[in-house]
Amino acid sequence: MSDNALPASPTVAKPLAAWRQYKALTKPRVIQLIVFCALIGMVLAVPGVPGLDDVVTATVASLGIWLVAGAAAAFNCIVEKSIDAKMKRTSWRPTARGDLSDVQTLLFSAVLGTAGSVILYVWINPLTMWLTFGTFVGYAVIYTMVLKPLTPQNIVIGGASGAMPPVLGWAAMTNEVTADALILFLIIFLWTPPHFWALALYRVEDYRKSGLPMLPVTHGSEFTRLQIFFYTLVLFAACLLPFVSGMSSWLYLAAAVVLSVIFCVYAVRLMRNYSDELARATFRFSLWHLSLLFASLLLDHYLLF
Repeated sequence: MSDNALPASPTVAKPLAAWRQYKALTKPRVIQLIVFCALIGMVLAVPGVPGLDDVVTATVASLGIWLVAGAAAAFNCIVEKSIDAKMKRTSWRPTARGDLSDVQTLLFSAVLGTAGSVILYVWINPLTMWLTFGTFVGYAVIYTMVLKPLTPQNIVIGGASGAMPPVLGWAAMTNEVTADALILFLIIFLWTPPHFWALALYRVEDYRKSGLPMLPVTHGSEFTRLQIFFYTLVLFAACLLPFVSGMSSWLYLAAAVVLSVIFCVYAVRLMRNYSDELARATFRFSLWHLSLLFASLLLDHYLLF
């Protein structure tokens, strides 16, 4: 999620306040979705209504996961600052503008990551800490530094890190990783490519200037749109697994079918008659798709069990 700096316009010339700069490093909107997905994993791992101990564990685990995820986002801002400076979508970031130095950002990332890891190791369990640390390495190092600049399949392979939050949440509550947790992982893993490729389609010139080998740059719009369509079909099947496995009931099934059909319709329209406006709409719906899908899992868990 990522051009030497563009000339500053009057609307972006004024630096953010210091605390806002550090907050921006953590990519708050992304972190919110990460913690939300982790919470879903925590809730689904606990049968019935959680007790007070479960609520405390979930709260502490969410804090630890938020801190480590924020550390990974800040580290990503250091690695990609030259790329961010070339892209309109990210040129405002403090590292891209030079408002925060590499040392300041690295120290901030280290503090967040250490604090989060200590919280998870001491007050949750070592398994969750190591899984979260592995996710940090997978995103900040393997994806950002290796995969993203080298292969157009970066999103597919790197999506494994983005799909980990429900697994982290599940491990926090049970100290194990079960098949149900891996189903949640699979759903996010398959959701990630069509989500990001829709964004890359209407931001293709930004990615071309940045030098990143995103699929629309290396293989063209038509091929990318076909891949989006294929992935939405496979994602549709994966979204049925919680019902098939017995993790959820008809309430979730109904929501999963409706949301997945809509996502497939967007993909078909995108494949047949491309426009930047439709690509934006597809990207926005993909966010609703994942959020509402997991929210329906939550409702199903409490209303029907």
